[in-house]
Amino acid sequence: MNPISLASGIVPEFGPVETIRAARFGGFDAVGLWVVPETWTDTTTREARAALADTGLPVVDVEVIWLQPGSDMAAHKKVIDVGAELGAQNVLCVSSEPDVGVTAARLHELCVHAEGTGLRVALEFGIFTEVKNLTMALGVLDHVGHPLRALLIDPIHVDRSQSSIADIAKVPRELLPYAQFCDAPAKRPDPANFAAIIEDAIDLREQCGEGALALADIYKGLPPGIPLSIELRSKALRDGFPDPGERARAVAEATRRWLGAQA
Repeated sequence: MNPISLASGIVPEFGPVETIRAARFGGFDAVGLWVVPETWTDTTTREARAALADTGLPVVDVEVIWLQPGSDMAAHKKVIDVGAELGAQNVLCVSSEPDVGVTAARLHELCVHAEGTGLRVALEFGIFTEVKNLTMALGVLDHVGHPLRALLIDPIHVDRSQSSIADIAKVPRELLPYAQFCDAPAKRPDPANFAAIIEDAIDLREQCGEGALALADIYKGLPPGIPLSIELRSKALRDGFPDPGERARAVAEATRRWLGAQA
């Protein structure tokens, strides 16, 4: 069965130490952390490292590097530096830069910065960004051309962008070091309504098997056994489980039930 990681989006109102402890309490195999360069300090790093050592959890990813016109590359590189200090395996990137060539150049720059850290630079596509679907993402990565580049698949973004599920199995396996996972309602937001797209992504996701996504087909297209970051942003879960550990446990148990049923 795939190792599962608690994505920071499950517990967005909590800091890194609470996120790490929630992942351990919930029974996750790993954790992902949200890094805000402007507020992340050396003290934050020390506290997070101590919590990781205490729990024994690896860090599957740090997020998010959001490329935009005029992006501060120094701030983006700090996310990589923090990830390296925490032993993270991947850094999640998205791009709102309309020039595909600039996106590719920036991602290449980040890959060069990540050399020697053990991190992969994973590009996530979605209709909320300028890299809107799987085909566009693969085109960008072809231009990046660096061995540390990677692709991040998230089922909700596969569905909302109407990307080909069959094409996931054709993606070079070396581009998929991990994936995100969740379920979601059948109703797709209006692509022209940015607020609805964001609400769908951060409030309306569902437990694996409880939504309407073609989750089993997406799962079968991924490399066997890769880590799954459970990106289950859900207002219902936040309201129903105010305690981060209990919320994490509810998600881990539901995810493992679903994964077990796929065996």
